[in-house]
Amino acid sequence: MALLVLSGCGSSKGSSSESNSEEGKKETFKIGITQFVAHPSLDEALKGFQQAIKDKGLNVDYDIQNAQGDQSNTQTIANNFVGDNVDLIFANATPSALAAANATKDIPIVFTSVTDPVGAGLVKEMENPGGNVTGTTDTHPDAIPKTVKFIDQYLDGKRIGMIYNSGEQNSVAQIDLVKKATEGTDLKIVEASVSTSAEVKQAAESLVGKVDCFYIITDNTVVSALDSVISVANENDIPLFVGELDSVKKGGFAAYGFEYYDIGYEAGEMAAKILTEGKKPSELPVQYPQNLKLLINKKAAAEMNVKILDEWSKEAEFIE
Repeated sequence: MALLVLSGCGSSKGSSSESNSEEGKKETFKIGITQFVAHPSLDEALKGFQQAIKDKGLNVDYDIQNAQGDQSNTQTIANNFVGDNVDLIFANATPSALAAANATKDIPIVFTSVTDPVGAGLVKEMENPGGNVTGTTDTHPDAIPKTVKFIDQYLDGKRIGMIYNSGEQNSVAQIDLVKKATEGTDLKIVEASVSTSAEVKQAAESLVGKVDCFYIITDNTVVSALDSVISVANENDIPLFVGELDSVKKGGFAAYGFEYYDIGYEAGEMAAKILTEGKKPSELPVQYPQNLKLLINKKAAAEMNVKILDEWSKEAEFIE
């Protein structure tokens, strides 16, 4: 379990908290950051969160801890934050948010990269979270339906291979959404479940010959080992659809997505309101991501033997 401590994030416009009368300095807040696993999207969300805090001019001591994809580590990290009496917990991904919510009902919790906050039991409602938890979700309501429609319209084959960790509630919720989106089409979902990132390559290889494309949703376990899926997809000419833009940049073929940096930034703004304006998490609605777009990787398309159609340029952005 990696531990990193950073401090002194900005000293411009002050917080609304009382200044320290003896030292003439702004209050320093302690934020515990718990991240489930290291991969580009979650890392970008963390950067966005910290930048928002900096832009708000808060003095912050960060305690950043990564669970390395281990569910038991998430609870240990959260319990330690409670013991340290941090001012706020920033939870990056569903397992980390659930552990934090289980650890405390008193310390404010702001999450990001959570797919189904209501289904996970983190909040009562998106508009009225209740309790001590709120944040930003990484599910745009149009992302999965648009991806399924694209596959149905432009791919000859109809079998979609999906690899996911059935222990991640956010992944189960997305699989259900994909199945719902395929209703009324000839598309068929072929599933392969994994428990750890070490199992991802074998799972991808097990689907070769059984599927016509891969669709990797925002599953933390699988995305952290996405190179394995990319390798299998390239070697076997299987188009690889992914759930977020960072995975396209890494080598996926296409995704309807948004920037994780942005939802991290928005979560940081919410945290600043809690720390400096006295807002309660229950008063801040959960926010959806903005600016959904289709991103296509031309190099990946060539590797996977996908022909780029001219009509895609009406909607898509391309990277080489």
